[in-house]
Amino acid sequence: MSGLDALDWDKGQGLLPAIVQDDVNGAVLMLGYMNREALAATQASGRVTFFSRSKQRLWTKGETSGHFLEVRTIAVDCDGDALLILAHPLGPVCHRGTLTCFGADAAQTAAQAYGFLGVLTRTIRQRIAARPPGSYTAKLLDEGPRRMAQKVGEEGLELALASVAQGDAEVIAEAADLLYHVTLLLEAKGLSLAQVADELAARGRGE
Repeated sequence: MSGLDALDWDKGQGLLPAIVQDDVNGAVLMLGYMNREALAATQASGRVTFFSRSKQRLWTKGETSGHFLEVRTIAVDCDGDALLILAHPLGPVCHRGTLTCFGADAAQTAAQAYGFLGVLTRTIRQRIAARPPGSYTAKLLDEGPRRMAQKVGEEGLELALASVAQGDAEVIAEAADLLYHVTLLLEAKGLSLAQVADELAARGRGE
């Protein structure tokens, strides 16, 4: 949240636009406006709070629906006159019931598509914590790291075989299976796909 002390409140007559982005899949959720008090309330509560220009008061997103936006990070643009907030939505963001205020049919970017891996990671973490009955993930966790490692090997082999003997749909399905099991194995060991991505990025910078 660095740079907040250098915000240019005068440029917008005391209000700054605040873009809220999903911290997992990168979707742009909504746009609101903050004054100093709204930003302070956001920082203090950990939930996105705006200044309503129509109601002329502070309002916390989700105060009626319960679909709060839990703040992860706040960034300031280069001119100090706009905010980018990464947040975790606790339900549909729009009052119309859609996931974002830009509609259910908003074009999905490549970043959002890849961002589903974050959703997968979050779901696996929830399964690790809750171990719900009937969950395949919970079953593998109970069977231990050797079984999870074995499944990664099996899925890797199935992907290799599909790539030389089956069609594209089967290759994609097997790749999805492999990616799921790799993600589970990493999370069970206290590691993450994000660390793998960092390693790949480091290799790319060195080439």
